[in-house]
Amino acid sequence: MIKSERIKRLNGASEKDRDFVLYWMQASQRPEDNKALNLAIEKANEANLPVVTYFGITDDFPRANLRHYHFMIEGLIETIEKLEARGVKTVVEGRNPPEGVIELSASAASVIVDRGYLRIQKRWRQKVAEGIDVELLRVEGDVVVPVETASEKEEYAARTIRPKINDKLDDFLNEAKQLKPGVSSLELELPVKPQSPKSILDDLKVDRSVGPVPDFTGGTSEAKRLLDEFIADKLDDYGEMSNDPTADSLSKMSPYLHFGQISPLYIASRIKEADSPGTEDYLEQLIVRRELSINFVHYNENYDDFGSILPDWAYETLMEHKDDEREYLYSLEEFENAETHDPYWNAAQKEMKLTGKTHGYMRMYWGKKILEWTSDPKRGYEISLYLNDKYELDGRDPNGFTGVAWCYGKHDQGWKERPVFGKTRYMNANGLERKFNAEEYVKKINRIEEEIGKNSEN
Repeated sequence: MIKSERIKRLNGASEKDRDFVLYWMQASQRPEDNKALNLAIEKANEANLPVVTYFGITDDFPRANLRHYHFMIEGLIETIEKLEARGVKTVVEGRNPPEGVIELSASAASVIVDRGYLRIQKRWRQKVAEGIDVELLRVEGDVVVPVETASEKEEYAARTIRPKINDKLDDFLNEAKQLKPGVSSLELELPVKPQSPKSILDDLKVDRSVGPVPDFTGGTSEAKRLLDEFIADKLDDYGEMSNDPTADSLSKMSPYLHFGQISPLYIASRIKEADSPGTEDYLEQLIVRRELSINFVHYNENYDDFGSILPDWAYETLMEHKDDEREYLYSLEEFENAETHDPYWNAAQKEMKLTGKTHGYMRMYWGKKILEWTSDPKRGYEISLYLNDKYELDGRDPNGFTGVAWCYGKHDQGWKERPVFGKTRYMNANGLERKFNAEEYVKKINRIEEEIGKNSEN
């Protein structure tokens, strides 16, 4: 049974006596552990109807490029296969998603959609809500605690949202069961014809200069394989090793969470079952920190505007030091090509470009140094967001926007005042060297660069 707090009616229309229940898959791009899909199946089974899934692929999603679409479509191919094995027809179309949903809704008894928190995702759902004559129900299944249930306002920091989330965890930390559709939709004739995801990818008019990465394959099966590997080999040492980028100690879940290819509820359940010394530290990142990011993006519609994102103390102190002399100044092109004086920073930028996933600790250092080496903090913020969104598989989402904003004081506290940074947190190369073998990190990234170069020549 899905908790009522996860479900919201987005329009005033009712159910209709029609041909199928339509699940509009958008944020939860997975065939299992999917609460929105489960609600669609529940409603369909009650009415003795089949379920049809729809996924629209638009080539104008903000800042998305070939790297992102390739990973997403790898996951969609698996999702289509697994849903069809359960008797659920999936229509994937190269089309603006609301248009396809509105057309299909004319034959739908009910329309179910998952939840997204970005402006474009909210606009899409609103457009469909206003454009169809049948009920539209939204199901929130990509957080552990629903965002408004956790808090009714934008939270100041992890310390303010943590107790609110923890108080409700036991009520919401339950996995989505895999329900079986009672009626197959595979033979249904639909007004919208499915397209091959690969052919859609070939036709997309997107930036193709940023290509797929070799170390990440999209899809729920790969996400679960990586999670199994993490729990077996790395979770016990997570608290101690997670800030060491020379160690392969992270779960690598963030790209899969970004595209909804794995459920955070499934991850949390598996982590808790492991009863490991690393459990508490990992769940802090998966639940508290991730859902703090979602809280920020949901309640602050200007989540990518420098003048709107920071607490007053951070914005004021950065502006006071805006004209401070910088020892180094770099252009966007120099940053993008990893052409700074700092080998550690260059390695972080290369890791981002080559692998699509910079180690979290190095991403903080990376962002802090862009702040330090640009002419003013607003320009630094814009460069950081641009590069993060362009190269990171998990960019362009609440965690990405929040991670960049953190470098400028979001969700942090004031520190000792210093030039350029004001009272925002400072990071330097000496700090890296105290925490881990920074030279080994550079060598590690150089090895990756060499290996990718060799493979591209073959």
